[in-house]
Amino acid sequence: MKLLYSLVPLAPLLGAIVAGLFGRYVGRAGAHWVTISGVAVALLASLWVLSDVLSGNTFNGPVYTWAVVAGLRFEVGFLIDSLSATMMVVVTSVSLAVHVYTIGYMRDDPGYQRFFSYISLFTFAMLMLVMSNNFLQLFFWLGGGGLSLLSLDWILVYAADRDYCQPQSVFSESGWRFRFYSRYRPAAIGNRVFGLLRDLSRSA
Repeated sequence: MKLLYSLVPLAPLLGAIVAGLFGRYVGRAGAHWVTISGVAVALLASLWVLSDVLSGNTFNGPVYTWAVVAGLRFEVGFLIDSLSATMMVVVTSVSLAVHVYTIGYMRDDPGYQRFFSYISLFTFAMLMLVMSNNFLQLFFWLGGGGLSLLSLDWILVYAADRDYCQPQSVFSESGWRFRFYSRYRPAAIGNRVFGLLRDLSRSA
């Protein structure tokens, strides 16, 4: 079962590496397909793990020792119980939905492959976070997830400010039409919020 547990975070990591390092070779379609496939594999493995946990099987132990200092062992370990298995399914299912949605959202962005690499790397960090069985690993992957999220935020703000995202008709059938109005400026919104807070503090 250790191999199955390791497959959950490593599948998105593999997709992130391929999209990030070999993005120019696999192309835009290859970047989103390899990352979506990695997250889909992680979701299927998470569902398998959840069903195994619900049948009464849990796990709490090391999977890799990366350093031993003066008898102190630094290990990468997993805690697989009902809570962590449920969170694994939540993280992978939400991430899969986000991966699919951003195919259209980021379609004209020059950093398309880089974006999919970062979002798959963020998924890997979040899975390692929810599966951690020690505080050092928990702290490390919390920082890794935050760094990936900052990178994603920068790309999204850049894409919005370049006016890449136009209103798109995503469904039209039998008179029904839904549109995603994704053209917005997070930087401008942030400036307005900070300006409002500044004015309130001055008037207080």
